[in-house]
Amino acid sequence: MSGRSGVRRRGAAADGFRMRLVAVVVASVSAAGCGVLDVPVEERWEARAGFPGCGGVALEQGEDLRERAVGEIACLRRSLESGEDAELQVTYSTVEGAPVRDHYRLTPQGRLEVYTDGTDDPYSDGKWSFAECYEPR
Repeated sequence: MSGRSGVRRRGAAADGFRMRLVAVVVASVSAAGCGVLDVPVEERWEARAGFPGCGGVALEQGEDLRERAVGEIACLRRSLESGEDAELQVTYSTVEGAPVRDHYRLTPQGRLEVYTDGTDDPYSDGKWSFAECYEPR
């Protein structure tokens, strides 16, 4: 096995974990109509209008978001049900221990946005990514 293919596998594992984490939050607000865009979005994140916060959660390796962030996920649900906007930050580690930050935002239009900062993960592409659900329920 070459070092390069091992890096690809670790990156794929981290991407798989990230997508499972996104799925947990999306499922927690019963989302439908989701899409994913794999484009650099750091500038959009930096220029955003801040929303009221539902807090931040730092997950330990292997820790389940649904168990660790019960109050924070409930905050997102309440915001969705009341038509309010909100943000939640979730930090987790890749299998190699690199931190990755997901920023979940419920917009005034009722859309769930997920901005992922992978810039501190040396085994990833080192970029930001973006996913959104147009009809979270």
